[in-house]
Amino acid sequence: MQITVSGHQVIVTPALRDYAESKLGRIVRHFEHLHDAAVVLSVEKLFQKAEATVHCAVNKTIHADATGADLYAAIDGLADKLDRQVKKHKEKIQNHHRDVVREARYAS
Repeated sequence: MQITVSGHQVIVTPALRDYAESKLGRIVRHFEHLHDAAVVLSVEKLFQKAEATVHCAVNKTIHADATGADLYAAIDGLADKLDRQVKKHKEKIQNHHRDVVREARYAS
């Protein structure tokens, strides 16, 4: 998965970029069909904000944003939100029905 980290009215340091890439890299463990992620870090008056848009292989776009006291806390919250959304998306696309097993059992 390709992760793009950019800043809106903030300078993205290599430490912030590495931290964001490592935190968002963990969502690949749950779902392998993720193409790319765009992360935007910004600073508004009293809080820092992190936003991310993730594109999946099934033409699905997942978007999340989080705010925190500092950018590291915002990235942590963002990673948690994306993790939950990716897990939910993966469960939705899996077929949990046992129709094939039922059809095979009744056909005999």
